[in-house]
Amino acid sequence: MPRVEVELYIAAPPAQSWDAVVDVESYSACMDSVQSVTVVEQNGPQERTTAWSVHLKGSVLEWVEAERIDDEARRFDFHQVSGDLAHFVGHWAVRAADDGGSLVSLHVEFDIGIPLLADMLNPVAATALRENAEQMLTALERRLTGTSA
Repeated sequence: MPRVEVELYIAAPPAQSWDAVVDVESYSACMDSVQSVTVVEQNGPQERTTAWSVHLKGSVLEWVEAERIDDEARRFDFHQVSGDLAHFVGHWAVRAADDGGSLVSLHVEFDIGIPLLADMLNPVAATALRENAEQMLTALERRLTGTSA
């Protein structure tokens, strides 16, 4: 199953970076590829369900995911409960860098759900998801550090 792993150093304290990462409803305001993210159900402070709509290489990818938030570890795991892909799971994480900044990462594992075309489409989808993840992390960096594109 294809994986995408992206990490970016951000010159902001880990607590500040973590607050930005878990505030998924603000993503559409700072990330060009994110059309919308809506919390559709909140099951206590550590579990929620969100609906996503993201532009990906000229198409719109939509899904609903269940999220489990671990504030202490600064990590939230997610898995698709319905949507355009056959399988979509992963996690966001924030770790402290040695200089007081943050290492923010996004890890995704997916399956497009078309076995006969997987060898051809998975690499294309992985590249598109990697580029999208890099854009999302860069947008978070700009938001946290006040820099422009």
